[in-house]
Amino acid sequence: PVTLRPVPAPEDPTPLGPDAARWALLHPAGHDRPRIDAGHLLQRESNPLFRVRYAHARTRALTRNAAALGFTGTPGDVPGADDLLGALAEYPLALRVAATHRAPDRLARQLVTTADAFLALQHLVLPLGDEKPSAAHRARLALAEATGTVLAGGLSLLGISAPDYL
Repeated sequence: PVTLRPVPAPEDPTPLGPDAARWALLHPAGHDRPRIDAGHLLQRESNPLFRVRYAHARTRALTRNAAALGFTGTPGDVPGADDLLGALAEYPLALRVAATHRAPDRLARQLVTTADAFLALQHLVLPLGDEKPSAAHRARLALAEATGTVLAGGLSLLGISAPDYL
């Protein structure tokens, strides 16, 4: 067996706060030098931690908004969601590989992939204007809720909070 040693962080991640510090240390592969800077705190698309947490918060907001419109999610066929369905299907394998190889970066990257796939479809979940909720909306909402569960569970395993509101 080869003894692997993680690359040390270039500076103290404590000023980032617990969530951003953990992400900064866990997201890069074990052989890459962690990037410790205020970029982990920015609420921008360029920040992968923000995208994952934002996607989770959006799933919760869609559930709340659907409840206000009087409908809930019902599993069903969601055409055009192949990327998101693929990312959700790959989650158990990514989790197993991350645990087996002690590589939390693999889980973090899988969460980013899942979040990005969801964010591309999230605008289709709720009906627009005076449109009535249909079976398609219910199926999309169920898929959004499943995505939120996966994102929250993955963040929790990394020791990072998954807020319902951002």
